Amino acid sequence: MFRKLAVAVLMLSASAAFAQLSVPDPDWMETEAPPPPPVRTDKLVRFDVPGTSLRFGVDPASVTVGEDRVVRYVVVATSSSGVVNAMYEGVRCNTGEVKVYARHSPGSGGWVPVRQADWQRMQDMPNLRYSLAIARQGACMGDAPNRSADQIVRDLGASVDRRFRTESSR
Repeated sequence: MFRKLAVAVLMLSASAAFAQLSVPDPDWMETEAPPPPPVRTDKLVRFDVPGTSLRFGVDPASVTVGEDRVVRYVVVATSSSGVVNAMYEGVRCNTGEVKVYARHSPGSGGWVPVRQADWQRMQDMPNLRYSLAIARQGACMGDAPNRSADQIVRDLGASVDRRFRTESSR
């Protein structure tokens, strides 16, 4: 009996957490994303993405939290052979969605805007696992953006037990 009750409680809490991420705000309007900054690879904040051979990092100077509550950043993926690709993205914490605004790859001549860039659910897109990792490891605190761009950068670079702490609690 206890086991069935525990399973029911877990299922209800999981569905409540999922529902929290899928409730859109009917009044929300996205502000125009600023143009992507130049790609920098010298000071990347590395983060883990299980199940891939690529190394990922976020350019700390690119992280912003917009008035529309979208966390925007440049993420850089480096292959084991040294090939570097970058994406300029935004995350909506309250809906669990990501939007890729532009891509930069070797030989592209700079940033290439994504045509018809749409918001996509991170959990539905296996090729966006790195975006989900960014959201979970620093960009989002539950269904809201983390406190500030500086806090996002600190949390992305912190060990699991040091994330989401204020300066006074460190």
